[in-house]
Amino acid sequence: MRPGFDLEGKRVLVMGLARTGVVVSLFSAGYGATVTALDDKPESELAEAAAKLRGAGVKLVLGSHDPSILLDQDLIVLSPGVPANLPSIEAARSRGVPVWSEIELAWRFLRGKLVAITGSNGKTTTTSLIAHILKTARIHTLVGGNIGVPLLALAESSTDSTVTVAEISSFQLETIDQFRPEIGLLLNLTPDHLDRHSSFEAYAAAKMRMFENQNESDAAILNADDPEVARRMPSRPHVYWFSRQKRVVSGAFLSEGQIIFRIEGDEVPLLQRNEIPLHGEHNVENVLAACAAACIAGADPASIAAGVKTFRAVEHRLEFVAEIRGVSFYNDSKATNVDASLKAIEAFPGPLIVILGGKDKGAPYGPLREPLRQRARLAVLIGAAAERIRRELEGAATLADAGTLERAIEIAIESAQPGDAVLLAPACSSFDQFENYEHRGRTFKDLVARLDRQSKSTNSRVELEVDRSHDSIAQEGHDSRVQRSHNSIVQKKG
Repeated sequence: MRPGFDLEGKRVLVMGLARTGVVVSLFSAGYGATVTALDDKPESELAEAAAKLRGAGVKLVLGSHDPSILLDQDLIVLSPGVPANLPSIEAARSRGVPVWSEIELAWRFLRGKLVAITGSNGKTTTTSLIAHILKTARIHTLVGGNIGVPLLALAESSTDSTVTVAEISSFQLETIDQFRPEIGLLLNLTPDHLDRHSSFEAYAAAKMRMFENQNESDAAILNADDPEVARRMPSRPHVYWFSRQKRVVSGAFLSEGQIIFRIEGDEVPLLQRNEIPLHGEHNVENVLAACAAACIAGADPASIAAGVKTFRAVEHRLEFVAEIRGVSFYNDSKATNVDASLKAIEAFPGPLIVILGGKDKGAPYGPLREPLRQRARLAVLIGAAAERIRRELEGAATLADAGTLERAIEIAIESAQPGDAVLLAPACSSFDQFENYEHRGRTFKDLVARLDRQSKSTNSRVELEVDRSHDSIAQEGHDSRVQRSHNSIVQKKG
């Protein structure tokens, strides 16, 4: 039984008015709270949201604000983009004001079972795949969290029989209190968000908060092949593992090309490795994790196999975009850190042209050197991190400075040969030039689509000119034959 939270009459301060902040503000106001919403942006940049919130009775404080406003609250809810260690937030905490992320509030109102997925990479694919499998098994499933729909937006649609599948970030886990998923997954741990977390250890500690409130009746699903995950095994929940490399005591593993789920000594074959429709060994791990979660959540083996086989790559994750003059374009804009970019590159045998860059997140780019040397014809650099990437990857591959994504695609198509793949796998966040990774990925796809149209138009013009040339030659031949025939008749008459 979840503790719930009575919002009636509470003073609730919401910090940050992106998607999550708007949902929290409207939800809290709808349950009788007195809501104040803060954002550093001016109203001119938040006009639509501001009008909606004012209509719901929410007080707005936009631009600058007096830090003392945080002290006179019953609850502060942070959007994921707001750092939890701001001095004004620390001061409120020291005065006893609860500071929560949106997922803490959402969990108290959700009904049914919660499957929560975190990790450095693969969260979106694994979250989407688990939801797809459960829907294939005809289990009432909701999906959201850090994947686009705030978890709180799903609360009123949930029932006691619902399974809610949620992608959860380290930013959200930083400020939980009693948040407790019945099934929690940790996919992997590699350096990420070091521009926000003080160290890798602090980042890993935030991820591990997923399991801190679980008990013996709950399940933790962990990557047995990741040493950083394995050495942080939680003690209270029942632990299940997933592995590409070895048989596990409980969980999902790969054996002789077959995915098997093992529980209490029984082994259940699920599907063949070659039936997975996704590129890359990292996606084999994602499938193993999803199979384990789906089994524990109640999906039957046949539905799990059918769900995996019919799943398609999510947008911005090794997403095929187009083939232009024999060159394939792939969008992996969700590769916002070095490890994700590494896995994307390793999913292709080569030759590759890789687009790298964006806003630097503090992790070293050195791990990309060897895969680029082995697979890349060219690396094209964009964004604020380009200079640092060049310094750390000089000599690993030919490097070209593009600055913008549009110019990067121009350089790529100029350099590519038939059979090459152009891969957007930036290894950086998008916030230097784009609103988010989705905006970057959509821009990439739009630019490739424009290039595709131009290529087809050029080909059509060439074909038209060839056709006209053929028609002209044919007409000349016809005219010549007519003239010869006429001359012959004239000669005979003569």
